[in-house]
Amino acid sequence: MTMTFGIYPGGVLGDDQGIIHPVRPDEPDRINEALDELQGDVATLAVRAYRSFAATVTPPPPAPADPHAYLQRGRTLDLVLQFREPSGELDGWPEFVREAVRTGGPELTSVQVCEEPNLNLPSVDGSTPNVLNALVQGVAAAKQEAQSLGRHVAVGFNAVPTFDPSDTFWSDLGTLADARFRQSLDYVGLDFFPDVFHPIPEDQLADAVTAVLTAFRRTSLPQAGIPDSVPIRICENGWPTGPGRTEQRQAAVLDTVIRTVAALATDLNIDGYSLFALRDADSNDEGLFHHFGLLRDDYTPKPASATYRQLINEMGNPPVTSVR
Repeated sequence: MTMTFGIYPGGVLGDDQGIIHPVRPDEPDRINEALDELQGDVATLAVRAYRSFAATVTPPPPAPADPHAYLQRGRTLDLVLQFREPSGELDGWPEFVREAVRTGGPELTSVQVCEEPNLNLPSVDGSTPNVLNALVQGVAAAKQEAQSLGRHVAVGFNAVPTFDPSDTFWSDLGTLADARFRQSLDYVGLDFFPDVFHPIPEDQLADAVTAVLTAFRRTSLPQAGIPDSVPIRICENGWPTGPGRTEQRQAAVLDTVIRTVAALATDLNIDGYSLFALRDADSNDEGLFHHFGLLRDDYTPKPASATYRQLINEMGNPPVTSVR
């Protein structure tokens, strides 16, 4: 089964405290060179980008600043729309979503509404009041706008794994979701980072990935009434290097995780995988979140860059060739 692969190419990212800015600015020419190298001979690569809505405060800037600069060689736009209005008021939010779909252009192939709405951290939407209503309204607005434009845009949302049996996110979503939301939903994304925040022995990593993905499909999604026919896609996954975390181990972890995801794709209906991220924010900082890149902050590659390229070309969609 072929999969669609993607990557976040920017330097700005969020951690458990807020926003991290890269020590070196984004350089579009070098980013495009790295994306070309990763893409290899496959037909496309999804470029993940983030935009934020807030009416009463200044929202974070888009990340990367101009994602369309990276949509070369058939690459497509995977756009995340974050709900960051601290009051939780929805005035202006549906129009923000519709405008983002309109201006995304023909390269826009997927829209994720809200970012990790079930995680209460400052940089993601689970910390924003009324996020479930924003999620339900945003999914319907995005799909309605795409259909009015005659464009095929996959509309969905994402979440992180749920390990607390008392967590009511999925059942609350199931209660709130209406027919428009269910008819508009094309996928559900999962952000997960095995062996990053809680160490996992190397020989248990594949089993841990399998357990998380299976629980997401078989336990979490049914609580919201989301059927098996709605695909899962991995929206964010990665493994940071840094103190005590070798570059060789990063490459090995990514290989194990991605191959395990691909092996489960048919059984669990998984249609894509996106890596976080292309480049380190600061390769000399000791912080965990600064080192997720396939490249160091000076754009030199780590071993995992070649690993991801190999996996993309092995499992990704091949280019269309003419028949004579």
